[in-house]
Amino acid sequence: MSELSFEQMLEDSFTNIKMGDVVEGTVISVTADEIAVNINYKSDGIIAKNEYTNDSSVDLPSVVKPGDVLNVKVLKMNDGDGQVVLSYKRLLAEKVSEVLKEAFENKTVLKATVSEVVKGGLKVVVDEVPVFIPASLATDTFTKDLSSLANTEVEFIMSEFDPKKRRYIGDCKTVLREKKSVLKKELLEKLQEGDIIDGVVKNVTSFGAFVDIGGVDGLLHISEMSWGRIDNPSSLFRKGDEVKVIVKEINEDKIGLSVKFEENNPWHDAAERYAVGSVVKGKVARMTEFGAFVQLEEGVDALLHVSQISKAHIEKPSDVLKIGDEVEAAIVDVNPDEKRISLSIKELLADEEVAEETTEETAEE
Repeated sequence: MSELSFEQMLEDSFTNIKMGDVVEGTVISVTADEIAVNINYKSDGIIAKNEYTNDSSVDLPSVVKPGDVLNVKVLKMNDGDGQVVLSYKRLLAEKVSEVLKEAFENKTVLKATVSEVVKGGLKVVVDEVPVFIPASLATDTFTKDLSSLANTEVEFIMSEFDPKKRRYIGDCKTVLREKKSVLKKELLEKLQEGDIIDGVVKNVTSFGAFVDIGGVDGLLHISEMSWGRIDNPSSLFRKGDEVKVIVKEINEDKIGLSVKFEENNPWHDAAERYAVGSVVKGKVARMTEFGAFVQLEEGVDALLHVSQISKAHIEKPSDVLKIGDEVEAAIVDVNPDEKRISLSIKELLADEEVAEETTEETAEE
């Protein structure tokens, strides 16, 4: 009778548990594959490595020590060897799920490190709960290659939360745009036209380049990239280039930029350097039906009208000239305000004829 009473007393001293219960246990031992836990039950509990963490690279003995107290969830009363099967990560995931639910409902900004860059987006883990961030929501601009975001910390809000389908979707794009909106507002309050600031080229297009000037993008239009003519912006700028720019125009929330500093304006003293009657040399840069444009220097093109190419009748400039040809011509008109210079080869031909006639007359005399 006393023996039965002792067994009964021992049985009564154990905690009554069942599947799904959350219990507190003390770590007894740790191996590379599992953790043994005393849960004050007639059998010890076992936490397999994959029930402790989703990260296969974790070394259990280095993160869990005998004597550690863990809250765990009961998955199975008997694993076949008489031990209780426990899970640490599932309980943690349930707690985090509540955090994600609250963040989803309140649009709270969360932070996590990108654990993996996969096809179609990014994976982050919030305390054992995997969250997927689609490529379309990973950045606020189109980014074909997301590999640069691997192992970086990102901020996001939950755009979808469905525990039943285990569907947790994050959105970085909204957070980035809201941040930029705040930065733009602050910048616009103090920015003025004419300011000179440093920036970094973010993207180059066929019509210009977008430059980050402190968290806000401004447009450096192709027409503001050089005093000379440019056919392709990528011939001058690359993504990541550091550039000093002038704030040319502020139109509500749009910022126009320029790198055409007045001190480098080749038209400043053009009237003196290209006086009427002087003879210059240049290369044919482009042609139209009515004439050829000759580059005298970077930023200064002069028009050689078709009627001024030769004393003979010419239908179009391309009949006698081609792009790249070097020509010598006289300046017949200069208008620096309108950035216009007119040339004439015919004028030189007339001077040459007069010179030849004078030489012949002198020789006859």
